[in-house]
Amino acid sequence: MALVLPVKGVYPQIAANCFVADNATIVGDVELGEHCSVWFNAVIRGDVNSIKIGRCTNIQDGVVIHCTYQTAETVIGSFVNIGHQAMVHGCTLEDRVLIGMGAIIMDHVVVEAYVIVAAGAVVLEGTRCESGYLYAGIPAKKIKPITDEQRQLLNELPQRYVMYSSWFS
Repeated sequence: MALVLPVKGVYPQIAANCFVADNATIVGDVELGEHCSVWFNAVIRGDVNSIKIGRCTNIQDGVVIHCTYQTAETVIGSFVNIGHQAMVHGCTLEDRVLIGMGAIIMDHVVVEAYVIVAAGAVVLEGTRCESGYLYAGIPAKKIKPITDEQRQLLNELPQRYVMYSSWFS
């Protein structure tokens, strides 16, 4: 059974139709919208600030989502894909975003809708990633516009994860 704990009397709010893997951890001031999935070894730690996650968002294996005490909550939109072992910290991810495997998103970053952050990228504190572009590198930079195929992937991938999570119920 997943580790779901209150912090200072505040319990995570998880929609009934979410999938949370048995070894995932969700603590404190966390809200998960409908049809989200939190995969194996993921940690969502709302102990020092709030974490709000929209609907049909997938938090893949080994992801860590956290925030900063009194200064940086984490807000994640709907239809967001957060790839394996990414770190998402004190930032805003708008709808239809893909965060690549192993990417790091720092405090006060805003990733606008329809952005892909490449695997291994490091998005530095305070960066704004403009809608419709691919960001890559250390530090992450705007590389090129996303293609029509990539835009389609951003539309389709969240529903695939809703399907994958149904295999575990």
